[in-house]
Amino acid sequence: MLTDSIARMIEEMLNQSNGILELQRNEMASRLGCVPSQISYVISSRFTPERGYVIESRRGGGGCIRIIRKQMGQNEYLMHFFHAIGDEIDEKEANAYLQNLADYGLLSEQALRVCCAALSEQALAPVPPAHRNAVRARIFRQMALSLMSE
Repeated sequence: MLTDSIARMIEEMLNQSNGILELQRNEMASRLGCVPSQISYVISSRFTPERGYVIESRRGGGGCIRIIRKQMGQNEYLMHFFHAIGDEIDEKEANAYLQNLADYGLLSEQALRVCCAALSEQALAPVPPAHRNAVRARIFRQMALSLMSE
């Protein structure tokens, strides 16, 4: 998939540049044979603050996007997740956050599956639909706190 290729390329460039990358959307799009909006989509969906990235964008002169990978300790990363979850979260968004925790090395594959099951619509079926996202968020925040080291 093109979006996966773009994301991998940006990750590799970040690794080669010690976590700070400046790129021109138009230039990268022409190299990859895609439209600049595809580059923007990948950056906005995969290189988010929740995943530990800071994005700065400059207009004019071809435009430049700066991507900075923040180095966070485990507790800082988990506290960031705790606050990002908010008061409500749907199952799809919770699964994405959980996958991020697994990608960061804070959840094993087995723990990932268990947490996804615990936050699933099936597990929360007895909860009235209007309250499920709030209950899911409370459970998820408690999971994040339980992963923090003392």
